[in-house]
Amino acid sequence: MEIRQVFAGAAEENPPAAPSYRYCPLCRAALLQKEEGGRLRRVCPACGFIQYRNPAAGVSVLIVRDGRVLIGRRGPGGVAAGKWCLPGGFIEYDEDFLTAAKREVLEETGLAVRLRGIVNVASNFLSPVLHTLVIALWAEIRHGSPRPGDDLTELQWVGRTGPFPDMAFAADRYLIGSFRPDHGTGLPVDGRFA
Repeated sequence: MEIRQVFAGAAEENPPAAPSYRYCPLCRAALLQKEEGGRLRRVCPACGFIQYRNPAAGVSVLIVRDGRVLIGRRGPGGVAAGKWCLPGGFIEYDEDFLTAAKREVLEETGLAVRLRGIVNVASNFLSPVLHTLVIALWAEIRHGSPRPGDDLTELQWVGRTGPFPDMAFAADRYLIGSFRPDHGTGLPVDGRFA
């Protein structure tokens, strides 16, 4: 899968329709197709509800030790099963991105980490109905021993230039290869807000 950003032309494509409501989730009136903001959307003629198609927010974490980055093999049943990726996942509705990053790392690797900075932000088109906006963070191990968990079945340390196993997401390979810890920590994060 090639790396694509929203500004690189995805807006010009006509992806398959996302699952959509037939009736308004607020007032139960039948929704109509209407142009809103330059796009066809489902709109409620009674209360004005508009069904937007937005990316899902997520985090990926580059855990760095001795110049190497920790990756995990994705378990069966998920997107890109058997392939490798950075630890990470979706941000829950009631959590901030820093807490989500620490939670995902703990669940998937057994490690407690200290987040050092924001490395990058990437838009990923994972399937015709799944577009994610992922905040990539740099982290160092605070304590714990690496052990796979949650949806990762195996862990491995890789160098920034590879060789890489079969990666699930092109953005992960790009993030690992472009990460330069000697050039600073990226945008700083304030751990008090996690």
